[in-house]
Amino acid sequence: MPSSLCEALTNSSISFDYQKEDDWITSGKLGSREAVLVFRTNILNPKIRKTLSEKSSAQVLTDTKDNEEEAVQCQEKLEQKESTSSEPSSKDSLSGSTQHKIFLLKKPQQCDKSDKLTFSSPFKKILNRYSSSDTSISSEGEEPASSSENKSRVLKTSQNTINIKLAADLSKESGYESIAPAKSISNTVVSEEDPEVTSEDDDESGTNMPASKLKITYKFHQTETKLLRKLFNVHGLTEVQGENNNFNLLWTGVHMKLDIVRNLAPYQRVNHFPRSYEMTRKDRLYKNIERMQHLRGMKHFDIVPQTFVLPIESRDLVVAHNKHRGPWIVKPAASSRGRGIFIVNSPDQIPQDEQAVVSKYIVDPLCIDGHKCDLRVYVLVTSFDPLIIYLYEEGIVRLATVKYDRHADNLWNPCMHLCNYSINKYHSDYIRSSDAQDEDVGHKWTLSALLRHLKLQSCDTRQLMLNIEDLIIKAVLACAQSIISACRMFVPNGNNCFELYGFDILIDNALKPWLLEINLSPSMGVDSPLDTKVKSCLMADLLTCVGIPAYSPEMRSHYDQKWSRFRSSSCQRQATFPSASQKTKKSKKKGPAINLNLTGEEQRILRNARLQYSRRGGFVRIFPTDDSMQRYGNFLDSANGIPISTPNVQSQTFQTPIIQHNYNQMLHQNLYSKDGRQKQEDNSEADRIWQYERALETDSEIPFVKKPTVEKCEVEGRRLRKVMLKKISNGSELTPFQARQTFSIYLESVLRRLTEDPKDNHEKIILKFLNKFGGSVKPPVMFRNMQNIKVASKARSAMVAKLLGDFLENYKRDTEAYVDSFDHFGMIPSSAYNQFLMHAQESDLEAVLTLHTNVTGIMPFLYNRCGLSVPPTPPIPSGLHGFLRALPSMVSSTGINRELSKYDGYFKSFDKEKIFL
Repeated sequence: MPSSLCEALTNSSISFDYQKEDDWITSGKLGSREAVLVFRTNILNPKIRKTLSEKSSAQVLTDTKDNEEEAVQCQEKLEQKESTSSEPSSKDSLSGSTQHKIFLLKKPQQCDKSDKLTFSSPFKKILNRYSSSDTSISSEGEEPASSSENKSRVLKTSQNTINIKLAADLSKESGYESIAPAKSISNTVVSEEDPEVTSEDDDESGTNMPASKLKITYKFHQTETKLLRKLFNVHGLTEVQGENNNFNLLWTGVHMKLDIVRNLAPYQRVNHFPRSYEMTRKDRLYKNIERMQHLRGMKHFDIVPQTFVLPIESRDLVVAHNKHRGPWIVKPAASSRGRGIFIVNSPDQIPQDEQAVVSKYIVDPLCIDGHKCDLRVYVLVTSFDPLIIYLYEEGIVRLATVKYDRHADNLWNPCMHLCNYSINKYHSDYIRSSDAQDEDVGHKWTLSALLRHLKLQSCDTRQLMLNIEDLIIKAVLACAQSIISACRMFVPNGNNCFELYGFDILIDNALKPWLLEINLSPSMGVDSPLDTKVKSCLMADLLTCVGIPAYSPEMRSHYDQKWSRFRSSSCQRQATFPSASQKTKKSKKKGPAINLNLTGEEQRILRNARLQYSRRGGFVRIFPTDDSMQRYGNFLDSANGIPISTPNVQSQTFQTPIIQHNYNQMLHQNLYSKDGRQKQEDNSEADRIWQYERALETDSEIPFVKKPTVEKCEVEGRRLRKVMLKKISNGSELTPFQARQTFSIYLESVLRRLTEDPKDNHEKIILKFLNKFGGSVKPPVMFRNMQNIKVASKARSAMVAKLLGDFLENYKRDTEAYVDSFDHFGMIPSSAYNQFLMHAQESDLEAVLTLHTNVTGIMPFLYNRCGLSVPPTPPIPSGLHGFLRALPSMVSSTGINRELSKYDGYFKSFDKEKIFL
């Protein structure tokens, strides 16, 4: 460690302490460059967190008296020593201090023993595992020395401070009840009646974590993942808002801006690589693979169906169709969750102006009990140069709701041909697994359950998984060249970026895998206990494997100063050769022997790869492996190890502004050396296959808590409806925010009816409304013509519900721009109206929307007052569902003007204590 960094730690105002039973730091002692945070899923269980807090509170009660006496005795001894010797002995400053492997931060004013967590042996066993599947985590370190000033500050803690802290701890834990023994906790699922732990509880549980003491922060950008937020909060990370770029981890749902990437500090992590769209956009992915097919041979990259990009390749599509008849599947180039996908028998059925990707439809897919299925596997790429790819041991198998039938008359049915959960969940026959241990029940399985099912049918699951690994590696190789180029130009440090991709893979009846698409930010939504189990373990292992540096604020400030001169638009990794003295110094470090012929950059890459592999958890490294260079070496450039997907013109070579290197070859030689001087990685083919087929192991059952629903009172709803109707009749109006809230809740009620009652006959009305509304929600071609829908069916209702659900998602996002900070003059008070919305039924909402539209002559739920092309208010039929029948007439033929306008009116302060009825 550099001397300047040691000074930053020594002069820090934070002292360090250890806890014997906890190991939330790994890969090195706290303060070293390799020290990273550990994430576990067991503390997601609120019962375990409560028990740990109770244990901590009980320990505070039993140790308070001893701590007071010990503090007094230590103070007397310290004064005695100071009078006899000018330098106090370090042995007397902290009694019973010995060397330990794991260190946590501790505030100086806290007592030494009163703040320690003590666990019984069952909890010790639970917390000793850091991941869902692997315990091979090691950490070395020594207790850092504290300054005499900090020691005396700890010893001089007053009794009042102790009593205040004790009272605070007791008040926090006073509401907890006793729970079952530890043995039953490990197999307990929080029932639906159990209240969900609030964010305050999560923050409270994370205060004793090292991330909280180190002030490690995270930031979300254009994404909202409740699972990730809960994981961060219980582990002590703090969220930063706005334009603040002082984060340790940035998690974004979109591609990053390049100015953010080029200004990253060495300790910062982001979840995307620049130019990742080369893999995640369907058109770019297929074109990159097509180039590799032409360059390297079709037999080596036969991993995707025959594909064409429209409208550029419309003629080629027609020629291919004349040779090999359809069907063809049509997908938008940049969409997700099955939006806009439809299947046609002939290219003539595709609109001429359609910009889409058209692929040959695989008519003989693998079916489970007659239902088509596909796979969602999670692939982690931690580096592109050298290429390091991990495949998570567990994946999701998604089944279609309707049994598969390849007849042409059923091509319109998305619940038969598409396995996307976002489509099939609206089908009334969709079955969700109610127990995380039931991995082969309903329409969502785990990958390991599918492999065990196929193995019972004498299928070669070993070869299937090897083919899936091969497909993933080749897809990454086909797109890597552009991403590597962007990383060299914009990424200042080799560890800044990582990426989790969601690969959608279809298996045909010959057990050949086909790549369908790669998702940029795979969904982390948890709609079932099985989802919660798989995705919680996935994210905990991901964060541990990637490694968020456990740096204190002083260390981060030190690195900011040290690396500021490297932050520029031309920042690149440089290969520097160490001097003889540096080589000698490197060789004295503990750990596996390092080849002294390696450059400093190569030694860093090798060390990071080994540390990363040691904390991989449930991730399986599929590149590099012992035979990766033998299988894929021909696809890499021999000079620099970069996969080349574009042919070189004669007499031209791949130009690079830095020293030529081959990090892939170097990493493979050192990880899988045959000379016996270095330890080989235990990453054999047999071990990988065994890990795929085993069920996902967890130390503690992860709770699945449904979103709490407030029971509506029909009587109260009818009473409040009369009050609202009276106010509207007397001249009061709804604010734009209230009107959009009402319309959103009303459409949610309609959506619920479509899902639960397929016999409902309002599908055509909703489709007509969505067709006229336009925007990003566009029904597929097969649904745009009302004449194509002849008979009522559950699948048709599910498709309409899917379109309405997509519309509602965008509508709610737009509604967030409308905020009522004050009560508007002449408008309905917010408190009274919110109470009405809490108990309103569909008929109550419809009555309010109908009367408000008829009386005011405006439609604030669709248009602004100053909006252009606002159609006149249509007459709304009386009776049940009259407002729904008039809905298509409210949309202008030119579409909706989405431009927001400011409301220019009078405002008055809103007294929250006063209730308006």
